[in-house]
Amino acid sequence: MSGLTTHVLDTMRGTPAAGMKIELWSLDQSKLLKTVVTNTDGRMEAPLLAGDELTTGNYELVFYVGDYFGERRFLDRVPVRFTISDAAAKYHIPLLVSPWAYSTYRGS
Repeated sequence: MSGLTTHVLDTMRGTPAAGMKIELWSLDQSKLLKTVVTNTDGRMEAPLLAGDELTTGNYELVFYVGDYFGERRFLDRVPVRFTISDAAAKYHIPLLVSPWAYSTYRGS
């Protein structure tokens, strides 16, 4: 099934990042599409985009890392820009994060 999902892992504590705010933006439309907060597993209850909502284009996820860790001494917001080139595919974008570093990739 096609869709866009994400999850966040807190690498400082070795746990899912529960309660992190995430925004999904359409860069092509310069429009905020959705604002969500991660659950206790560091995920959302439903895909960010699914079915007809998933269209080709350029997007950005903005992770509110500074709010989650309660400090802004280094990372505040982490933007991840990506392109959906196949609306029939599944896109999973995990974020592994600490207050000082992050990593992301296209998951399965």
